[in-house]
Amino acid sequence: MEIENTFKTPCKKERAQCGSAGSCGMPVTIPASPFMQKLGCGTGVNVYLMNRPGIQTYSPWAIKKISSKCTATQKTVYQQRLCDEAKVLKGLQHPNIVGFRAFTKAKDGSECLAMEYGGEQSLNDLIEHRREDGLWAFPAATIEKVALHVARGLQYLHNEKKLLHGDIKSCNVVIKGDFETIKICDVGVSLQLDENLKVCNPKAEYIGTEPWKPKEALEGGVITGKADIFAYGLTLWEMMTLSVPHMEMLDLEDEDSSFSEEDFDFDAYYERLGTQPALDQKNLGGEYQRMVELFCICTNEDPAKRPSAAQIVQVLESNMNAVENTCVVSADNCYPKLLI
Repeated sequence: MEIENTFKTPCKKERAQCGSAGSCGMPVTIPASPFMQKLGCGTGVNVYLMNRPGIQTYSPWAIKKISSKCTATQKTVYQQRLCDEAKVLKGLQHPNIVGFRAFTKAKDGSECLAMEYGGEQSLNDLIEHRREDGLWAFPAATIEKVALHVARGLQYLHNEKKLLHGDIKSCNVVIKGDFETIKICDVGVSLQLDENLKVCNPKAEYIGTEPWKPKEALEGGVITGKADIFAYGLTLWEMMTLSVPHMEMLDLEDEDSSFSEEDFDFDAYYERLGTQPALDQKNLGGEYQRMVELFCICTNEDPAKRPSAAQIVQVLESNMNAVENTCVVSADNCYPKLLI
């Protein structure tokens, strides 16, 4: 991908301003984009790896900034979203959520959010690489580890910070090494929750990403923390299928085949949104049973029948700590007890 070249290194005055924004209180100097490795991109933004010279213990940062390809109107929207994300992220501190480092402004006036470098790749990158290598689902133990760590992050957001993440998917989970650390990122579209874990402002817009949206978000229903749980369930489905939810018609068996909009059944796609995608278990052994059941209950179309993040953590930690499989989780025993 082409790396944008409009980034300007902050001037001395702006560097002093950056210092007050940094989490460590030290001056922050952001290199120009071409001098940083591009890690990825999202809607209207690019993310770069910033190596910090000096003491060897300095950890690298991930720098998120607005794409130069955005129109003036788009930049206004995305800059506000980036500012909102910085404010939210600054108030979060959890081992399963990417940490805030600094929020500064480049000479051209564009905002830059410096974050903890949470890992080498996103979960989505790993899914794509696995599919390209002709492999099947991730090992069941790996999926269960991701499920537990992401659920812990969601429990913290929902219960302690009263925040709906609003865009859970494999792209927004970053992995370090061989799943050494697992962290949620991108809280730019988060929404405030009340004590009942409902979105406080009924007029607030649930942004999300279409294939991961629950039915209530698509049909103007009440948005609660259970919206994150639906998307969380689909993220587990991604790890078992190596696919994007509801995009089965794009799975081309012939490598020489190319996709055409004329071949895409938009009516079928939109009809599937907000529903539980099919899961072919022919290639999944019995060791996947817990994750299959967790996926099924989290993607129930009725939010009231989905477990909370806290309940998921409780069951998964119980499984992890169980001795000689004394606690067997199945759809017929443990999970129904989680229903509210």
